[in-house]
Amino acid sequence: MHAVGIRRGLTIDPAGEEEAPAARVGRLVRESPVVIFARRGCYMAHVMKRLLAAVGAHATVIELDAGAADELAAATEAGRGAVPALFVGGAPVGGLEGLMDLHLSGRLVPRLREVGALCA
Repeated sequence: MHAVGIRRGLTIDPAGEEEAPAARVGRLVRESPVVIFARRGCYMAHVMKRLLAAVGAHATVIELDAGAADELAAATEAGRGAVPALFVGGAPVGGLEGLMDLHLSGRLVPRLREVGALCA
């Protein structure tokens, strides 16, 4: 598993501990207000990251490569059955469609503010 945009306090592999993939995904989602799990090079994740940056939020992006099949399966299950999977405040939003739905309905910025991903 490879992470991009790591925030202080976010740990990919805790020192000396072996975590189950589902536990690791859950911990990563709890450690950052906005997290995207995606396959390396996923254009939809890129669009999601750009939209979030445009409104002032910087997502932690966890890129899953081919060798991370267990993590990919855990992220897919936690993220409403699809990757890329977006989590805001620990809650699954879905993929690009879920993000666009929040944005177009005017609920994205208030939700990001609520979880501390934006300055008031």
